[in-house]
This record gives sequence, structure tokens and C-alpha cells, in this order.
Amino acid sequence: MELLDKLTILTDAAKYDAACTSSGLDRAGRPGKLGSTVLGGCCHSFSADGRCVTLLKVLMTNACCYDCQYCVNRRSNDVPRTAFTPRELAELTIGFYRRNYIEGLFLSSAVLRDPDYTTERMIETLRLIREEYGFAGYIHAKAIPGADPLLTYRLGLLADRMSVNIELPSEASLKALAPDKTRASILTPMAQIREGILESGQALRLYRGAPRFAPAGQSTQMIIGATPESDLHILRLTEGLYQKYQLKRVFYSAYLPVSDSKLLPAPQGFQPPLLREHRLYQADWLLRFYHFEATELLDEGHPDLDPRLDPKCCWALRHLEEFPVEVNRADYERLLRVPGIGVRSARRILTARRVGPITFEGLKKLGVVLKRAQYFLTCSGRMLPGLSRVKPDSVLRQMVALERPLLAGDVPEQLSLFAQNAG
Repeated sequence: MELLDKLTILTDAAKYDAACTSSGLDRAGRPGKLGSTVLGGCCHSFSADGRCVTLLKVLMTNACCYDCQYCVNRRSNDVPRTAFTPRELAELTIGFYRRNYIEGLFLSSAVLRDPDYTTERMIETLRLIREEYGFAGYIHAKAIPGADPLLTYRLGLLADRMSVNIELPSEASLKALAPDKTRASILTPMAQIREGILESGQALRLYRGAPRFAPAGQSTQMIIGATPESDLHILRLTEGLYQKYQLKRVFYSAYLPVSDSKLLPAPQGFQPPLLREHRLYQADWLLRFYHFEATELLDEGHPDLDPRLDPKCCWALRHLEEFPVEVNRADYERLLRVPGIGVRSARRILTARRVGPITFEGLKKLGVVLKRAQYFLTCSGRMLPGLSRVKPDSVLRQMVALERPLLAGDVPEQLSLFAQNAG
């Protein structure tokens, strides 16, 4: 098979891996080396300084010995199969970099033959890129569950960030849809990567030249909408992953109907739960930066996120006893709980009120989204005129009205040239 044909197949097969995140690593260019990496940017996403950084996102192979029902590369699926040799992929990556097409590599793989063999091929690819071609740019590598721990460690010494896909939110779903994988086989390399990062950090504090193991940390991805787990279950799992394995990010991937398995939603008429994915990302943000807990956002009585509103607004409307918050006296934690006040604007409020009392007009200048926040705060003991008597139902309607224009509408239908009703 021609190299271009391999590239077409294996880049298309890699599109289901979520990788839109910043690199999390700042490494300047070095004499005799190719490339560098900055803290922001990956896979056509924009970094903090406005740069669009592009990765070559590709699979080592799509020939898989596993039969995961939700995966387009499962062994029972009738699709063209191919694989790169380590040399082919290394030369392709460097060639694209020299043409300024890419600034890094996102390398994943189906399981060819067994996890060890697949990982060895990935290691050889990265070794060629790093050592023979002297590439110092960003590389994200997917660890293969079930591989020998020594091989996973060698892979981490060559990559900047590693990830192990947790795939599905529960062990029961994993058993039903991915019988070749187990929860333990996924969590074991996660724990190994966590320990490798900690040990590498300790070694670097003692010796500047110590090898760096996955210096940008690790992440994971789970599929949502293919199995019946609630949002509460997903957020509890996410919270546990952040706390136990020190993950940088958990990615949520709305299930796309790529299988006719009776265990999965029927492809015909099924719509990927993109809005649910969006709400989970918003809730994830609250867990990471706003000091919320999963059980605060949802409970057994409300196990799923409200699609009409962002999770922070939903929490505020269910806990009106916590409001209004006085912006001139509230501490940082309480300010973060107010809809319309973010991390940056909360810090600005703390700084500005050292000079004098803050007014509603001043809040606008500090970046507060007053259309949301006005129902939940006071300035010098006063709410905006006319809002003190507003009922919760009215606040809910106003919030939903504000949110509606931000949500995607119905997807327009492309008419066929030969459709009966075509004009």
C-alpha cells in the first residue's frame, strides 16, 4: 500500500481520539534539535497567545485484535487495514514538520498482535523521531493497557504527555462492550504513569539532567451516550480520577453510531449527545477550577445535568439559601459560586475592593457577566432596582432565555439532487 493511502486510512481512524488540549509543557528550542513546545496549543486549538498549533493525529495501525463494539477499528468490522512501520511514520512526521504543516505528534494505535508488540513499535517510532532526527517538539502518546510496565515506562520517557483511555464509565459496560479489556488493565498503567511522573519530579529536584517522564502529565477519555450511566456516575468517576491519578484532563466523547451491535443505540435516527458532552465539560471545569464536588452538582434526586442551563446556574437555583452574596465582603470561594463570576473576575474583585466599594457598574468593568450575576449578589447591601422581588421561576426563565442563543440549533439538512421534493 502506498504511504499516502496509509496516511489517509490511519488519520481518519484516529479522529475519534479526543486531543484538543494545550500541551501543558514549555520547552524552548535547542541547538542541534528540531522544534520546541509552548504551554498552549494542540490539534488546531488556539493557545493562550493566539497561536494555532497543529498536531499530526494518527494511529500506528488500525488492525486490532480486540472486538470492542463501540470502536470503528474492532476486528469484526469490515474496513481496510494497514499499519505504518516505525521508519515510515518517523519520516512522515519530520517531513510534515519541515514543511511547517505540523508542530507535534499525537500517536495512538489499535492493538496489533498484542499490547507489548504494539507498544514496542510505538517506542521505536518515537525513538527515531527523538534521537535520530533530534525532534524536541510536543508528542502525545497513548499507552496501551496490558503492556509490560517497562515498555510503558520507556514510552513515557519519549513522550511529553501520555493517556490511557478509560473507554466506558462502568465496569459492567466495559464487560458487555469490550470483553477483551478489564478495569484493572486500564487503571494499572494510569497508576504507573502517576508514579513515574512523581519519581521523575523528585529526581529532577536532585539532579537537573535526570530523564523526564511524561512531563506534561496524563489524561484520559471516556465515551458517553453509548451506555446508561448517569451524569452523576460519570462526574463521580471523573472526580476520583483527578484525585487518585492526578490527571490533567478527562475528555468526554459523545458516542457516534459506528456499530450495528444490539448492545448499542441503533444507528438509524440516533443523535450523538453533543449537548450532554458540552454540559459535562462545563461540570468538569467546575470540579477542576471552582472547587465544586460532584455530589454538590448532582444527587440521586437529580442524577443528570439540565440541558437547558449550565451546571453552575442550576446549582445556584437549587441553593438560593446561599444567596445573595455581598461582593464587598465575600471571600474568594463564595464569589466563585456566583453565576457570571469566573476565576479571573473573582480575583479582580478581591483586588479592586481594597481601593473602595464596588458598584454594579464597576462589576461590569471587572469582567462579571452581570446578566447572570445580578440575581445572586448585592453591592453594599443592595440589589439592582426591581430584582429583590423576582421569584425563582422568573429567574429560571431569564437564565434559560440567556442560554438558548448560545446553544446550537437544528442541523440544516442537505437536500439531495435526486430527492423527490427537490425544487
